[in-house]
Amino acid sequence: MIKYIILDVDGTLTDSGVYYDSTGNELKKFSTKDGTGIICAREAGITVMVLTGRECAATVRRITELGVTGLYQGVRDKAAWLETWMRDEKVEKSDIGYIGDDINDLAPMKYCGYIGCPADAAAEVKAAADYISPLPGGHGAVRDVIEHILRENGLWENVVNRAYGAGI
Repeated sequence: MIKYIILDVDGTLTDSGVYYDSTGNELKKFSTKDGTGIICAREAGITVMVLTGRECAATVRRITELGVTGLYQGVRDKAAWLETWMRDEKVEKSDIGYIGDDINDLAPMKYCGYIGCPADAAAEVKAAADYISPLPGGHGAVRDVIEHILRENGLWENVVNRAYGAGI
């Protein structure tokens, strides 16, 4: 069972669009379904981390709302960052799942034991993936990948019951 899930933002947690309001503020659309998946991962004891090359206040707000403390923005070389983090924290490849969508995610994915991606990910990412969600980025793909991981490990129903009292 993986211990960490690393998430990309643009194209994975969002629809890959970058929107600006009339004053130049960057806006992003996040799926509440992905939020449910993140909450379930955390309930299962998985540490969720966000690793992105861009910096955006909207990302900080959404990730903070979900209780994720591991937010790393402005990371241009994700592979180097991940390699250093793994060494410093003594984390093994098999402990990490990565959910990303584009070619800038390929290098860090090589350090991870499990790779998931949205349906609209780059062909190269799909070729590397252990699981391809049928959903596009920003439309519940992260939740779907997390659900897939938890179901494979027989944890989904228990986690949903603990997190939401849903009684499934």
